[in-house]
Amino acid sequence: MLAVSIHKEKAEKTRLLITSLGALDKYHRIISNSDMIQIPITRELSGQETKLIEELGGSVCELSEIIERETFYDPMKDILAHLDIPDELVEKIPKRWEFMGNVLVIKLDDDIVEYGKHIAEVYAGILNVKAVLWDTGGIAGQFREPVHELLFGNDTVTTHLENGILYNFDASRLMFSSGNVDERIRMASVCNPDEVVVDMFAGIGYFTLPMAFHSKPSKILAYELNPLSHDYLKKNIELNDVSGIVKPHNSNCLDAMEGVADRVVMGYVGTTHEFLQKGMRILKPEGGFIHYHETCPNVLADERPASRVREAAELEGRKVTDIKQRLIKSYSPGVGHFVLDVEVE
Repeated sequence: MLAVSIHKEKAEKTRLLITSLGALDKYHRIISNSDMIQIPITRELSGQETKLIEELGGSVCELSEIIERETFYDPMKDILAHLDIPDELVEKIPKRWEFMGNVLVIKLDDDIVEYGKHIAEVYAGILNVKAVLWDTGGIAGQFREPVHELLFGNDTVTTHLENGILYNFDASRLMFSSGNVDERIRMASVCNPDEVVVDMFAGIGYFTLPMAFHSKPSKILAYELNPLSHDYLKKNIELNDVSGIVKPHNSNCLDAMEGVADRVVMGYVGTTHEFLQKGMRILKPEGGFIHYHETCPNVLADERPASRVREAAELEGRKVTDIKQRLIKSYSPGVGHFVLDVEVE
């Protein structure tokens, strides 16, 4: 049986990452050996997934001791016992869902939409959440807002705990992607204490908070155009006690100060490439790092993101000295969400 071996200091980050990959074995116990632990996994990891584990200092190994979890709870048994829908539709109920603090997000098959409120009420009771949202249209608009319908409850403001960080937001109005958890964890350790960081698309603090809370750079200038996201960003700065590090700005990142940053984060997707030249100008004259996100057809992934970065650098009279690209997740069929770590002179 396979497991991931990791130092105890990185155990929770690694467990969250494995969970986000859908590979956590919940039926067997984590094994502790001195300063290391072994986290059981359900399958072999891909090359990209293994690379993410290695970036945290871990490795895939054989589980040294196999101990079953005697008290593992499968909520589906209780959910099925309380549902009142036709037998032929039972197989179409949601088997997966997304927790955002104490708010649940589900997707519904077309055939069971008419039972949506009943299904939501059952799921809320069994999974102990205060509200259930139906994901009807993914993410849309300039501000990347979720297209959700409220099926159960009346309060969708929640506080989500991840990697020791508290994210407070309205789950019905603001995005929080569980598929980006590994990138949020990775960004928690990229900064140095003496760095100035500019987050061009801060949102509620998706990347700003991990950097501030764990890496503690000297300053993070966090720009967010959406007033609602900015309000929650300010709350989250206080909630996580990083007001001495993060300076929030409710303004367009195109108005951001230039020549000030050792590191620039560009965590928006859709039209991010249009802001690359501005990102280059935000860097200090001596250069630094840009973390550039792009959604790209997989067939173009080896060429387009890097060429856009190099073109923007050239237009600003700069030179790209290194690019490391990695896949964050599948964005849609045939399209990936990629991040490029770019070193610029």
